[in-house]
Amino acid sequence: MSDKKPKIGFLSLGCPKNQIDTDVMLRELVDAGYELVANDYEADVMLINTCAFITPAKQESIDNILDVAWLKKNRSLKAIIVTGCLAERYRDSIMEELPEVDALLGVGSIHKIKDAVDAVLRGKEYKSFEPVDECPLGGERVVTTPEYTAYLKIAEGCDSRCTYCAIPALRGRFRSRKIEDIIHEAKELEELGVRELILVAQDTTRYGLDIYGEYRLDELIRQITAETEIPWIRLLYCYPDKITDGLLREFRENPRLLRYIDIPIQHINKDILRRMNRHGGEDAVRNAVAKLRAIGPDMIIRTTAIVGFPGEQEEDFYELCDFIEETKFDRFGAFAYSREEGTPAADFPDQTDEQTKQDRLDKIMQLQYEINEELNEKKVGQTIEVLYEGWDPVAESCYGRSYADAPEIDGKIYFTAKRRPKEGDFVRVKITEVLDYDLIGVAVQKDIKKK
Repeated sequence: MSDKKPKIGFLSLGCPKNQIDTDVMLRELVDAGYELVANDYEADVMLINTCAFITPAKQESIDNILDVAWLKKNRSLKAIIVTGCLAERYRDSIMEELPEVDALLGVGSIHKIKDAVDAVLRGKEYKSFEPVDECPLGGERVVTTPEYTAYLKIAEGCDSRCTYCAIPALRGRFRSRKIEDIIHEAKELEELGVRELILVAQDTTRYGLDIYGEYRLDELIRQITAETEIPWIRLLYCYPDKITDGLLREFRENPRLLRYIDIPIQHINKDILRRMNRHGGEDAVRNAVAKLRAIGPDMIIRTTAIVGFPGEQEEDFYELCDFIEETKFDRFGAFAYSREEGTPAADFPDQTDEQTKQDRLDKIMQLQYEINEELNEKKVGQTIEVLYEGWDPVAESCYGRSYADAPEIDGKIYFTAKRRPKEGDFVRVKITEVLDYDLIGVAVQKDIKKK
């Protein structure tokens, strides 16, 4: 091999938790002397960290592998390494069905990435599937999000055993990181310029139960607040049955914990929730929403639901629609049930046909569109603090997000300004109109807060 550093391209698919795994692998490669490149045309090796949560995610992973494979035939790409959930789930068949792949790393083998790259550069195939429950948590990272925003994984795995979900089989049992390790990483991210810290896990609200014997998310938030000056702390992936009084108190009293929570409810019908094995059932959902709404009118609740679950009757679906219309969730997404092999629900009787699932998905998302339009119209005339993210050359406008908008999954705020802010600045924006799920406004220039 020449003295020239081999170039590594990368693609991370799926959730932010997967992206953090990509960041860890990239750091290990940089430390080993490899060069990272943003343009896959320049890469000697491509790392593709995949998702396999539901069928559309699996298909997206496969399509991206095939797209990258074109570079092996037509450019300088020498090898493709597939990691993550698709590799873990289909370890015995990927290389047979996708011969373009040169190496596979399961979810528990992310720290074997250097060995995999070394092998494929020598023309050797490589596979590693270490036990997922034994994979060290955390690790130094190359942060691939914009410098002002970062995800921080506080736990790995899941013990919930929802009947439709393959995650426990792929990611293993629930394992919390120690508070001191998380605080150390939060400080490092702050030093990099992070202004928005987003705490993630498969079940964020379960944090601490396995190692401390009790839920400790509220304590973790207090310590992050005490040990850093990061102005925005955001929570994703919280379960309705684990919204503790301590967490509610943090939302009420901690000004740096954003009044935004993501609590996937999946349904509201008690029989469907029981068949899904959603802990706490209907009561947990309704109680969590009521307690969060009581915090104040500025509390933003995001949720998701599954339509077309096996046995879902038309009246069950309309019960969910009625709940969505009654509750008026600030942010809502829905998915058509995906029949995943190896999950209990895949063998349930009364599977819903694909057309019915799609019809129900269309109906509930139209309902939410109307709710969102109503909620957004109320924001016209308000002045909102916005985290500036960049310039949109097509719209010829600045854009960013408010505390009510998580990156990638929620809307944006587009605005004009007499002078363009720097990425990561906080800007006060007066909202003037609504455009679908987004808002449009004008900057109150004197209120820009520098990084």
